[in-house]
Amino acid sequence: MARDFDLFVIGGGSGGVRLARIAAGHGARVGVAEERFWGGTCVNVGCVPKKIMVNAAEYGMWAQDAAAFGWNIENHGHDWATLAAARDAEVARLSAIYGRLLGGAGVTSFDARATFIDAHTLDVGGETVTADRIVIATGGQASRLPIPGAEHGLISDGLFTLKALPKRVAVFGSGYIALEFACLLQGLGAQVDVFYRAALPLTGFDQDIREVLPEALTAQGIRLHPGVVPTALSKEGDATVVHLPGDATLTVDAAFFCTGRVANTKGLGLEAAGVITDARGAVVVDASHATNVPHIYAIGDVIDRLNLTPMATAVGHALADTLFGHNPRSASYENVPTAVFTSPPIGTVGLTEAEAAARGPADIYVTRFTPMRHTISKREGRKTLMKLVVDQKTQKILGAHMLGEDSAEIMQGVGIAMVMGATKQDFDRTIGIHPTAAEEFVTLRTRTRVAGG
Repeated sequence: MARDFDLFVIGGGSGGVRLARIAAGHGARVGVAEERFWGGTCVNVGCVPKKIMVNAAEYGMWAQDAAAFGWNIENHGHDWATLAAARDAEVARLSAIYGRLLGGAGVTSFDARATFIDAHTLDVGGETVTADRIVIATGGQASRLPIPGAEHGLISDGLFTLKALPKRVAVFGSGYIALEFACLLQGLGAQVDVFYRAALPLTGFDQDIREVLPEALTAQGIRLHPGVVPTALSKEGDATVVHLPGDATLTVDAAFFCTGRVANTKGLGLEAAGVITDARGAVVVDASHATNVPHIYAIGDVIDRLNLTPMATAVGHALADTLFGHNPRSASYENVPTAVFTSPPIGTVGLTEAEAAARGPADIYVTRFTPMRHTISKREGRKTLMKLVVDQKTQKILGAHMLGEDSAEIMQGVGIAMVMGATKQDFDRTIGIHPTAAEEFVTLRTRTRVAGG
C-alpha cells in the first residue's frame, strides 16, 4: 500500500526538525506537523530566551563590580521593555529559521495538531495523512503542584509574556529551571523567595555542588526556604498570596511553578495506535527509540530520559541515518555535558561522586577558590568549586563538576576529553592556560578523599 510519506514527525522542536531534515536529505518523503511554534520549547519559551535574560542580569552585576576596576558607571535601572523586545525579536528570528530549513530540505510542513487515527494514519489539522514510519517528538510541558488556587500561579512559559518585572516573586521548586529563574529575576531587580521540599536544591546533581550553591544564592539576596511547600494560592487584587504551612502567608506579584515537566502526550491518540506510555505519560521506547509498535518511534523530552535539546537533536540525527541513510548508529546518553545558568553557573559532565562510588572505589579531587575577578570586586558568594571524580583502578575521569563563572564554556572542553576516555594522568600532563579558572582542572594534584569501595 502506497502511503503519503515515508516518515511523518509529530512535533517541530529541535529534535523533530533535525530528524526530518536529515531524513529528507537521505531521500525520504517527510512530513512534519507543529501545532504551536517551530523550534519547540528551547527556542521559544526555554533555553534561548532564558539565556538572553540571564545575560541581562549579568550586565547589572558587572556594572556594580566595575567601580572596583576603576570604572565610574551610573546605573539608572533596568528597562524590561527593551530587553523583552530584543529577546522576542531573536526568538522570532530563530523560530523562522526552523521553518526555512525544513522547506529547503524538501520537507512538507503542517502548522497543525497531529493525532493518531491508527498506527499508520494521522489526523493533521482535519486532513488524513498516512506514513510508513511515524516519530513522536512532541516534547514536554510544565506542570503545577496539585494545590488549591494553582491556577493563580504561572508556569515557566509565563516568564516570557510578562509586560513588566514583578518586584516580588515566589518560585516553587529547586531544579535547574527554578534556580535559573530565581537568579535572573533577582539580578534584574526582583526580591525572590524559593520554596522547595528537599533539604538541598538540585536533586540528582553532585553533593558538593548542592551544598555550596545555597551560599551563592543567599549572597545575591535570594531567600531560600528548604523543606517548605506552599499549601495554596489565592488572589488579593493584582497580587498573589502564597499560603504556607502553619497559616503563614507571603504576598507576591508573581508565583512560578517550576516543579517539574511531563511528557506532552495527552490527546495524541496514542491508544488508537497501540503505543504504550509509562505512569507519568512518557512514551516507552527501546534502545533504538522504537515504541512497542515497531514502525513508531519517539525522541526527545516526550520519552523523559535526558531532557536536553542537544540530546534530542543528536538522537534525531542518528535515527534519520539509521532509518534512511544506510548508517545504523545511536547517540550515547553517557557523558553528556550540561549546564545550569544560575549565578554563578554550573557545568557538569559524567557521574556524580555517589554514582561513581556505587560502581567501585573512586578518587575525588576538589578545589574551591575565589576567581581573580572577585579578588578585586569583593563580591560575596562568587567562589568557584571544581571537582574531578576518577576511577581508582583505571584512572579514567568519570565525572567533572564546576560551580563558577564560565563553567558552561569550560565544561564543553572537559566533556570532549571524557568522551575520548581521558585519564587523570592525561589531565595532569596538560599545560594549563594561566591565569584562568579552567587551568585548575589540569593542576589538581592532591586527592581530597576516596569514595566507595
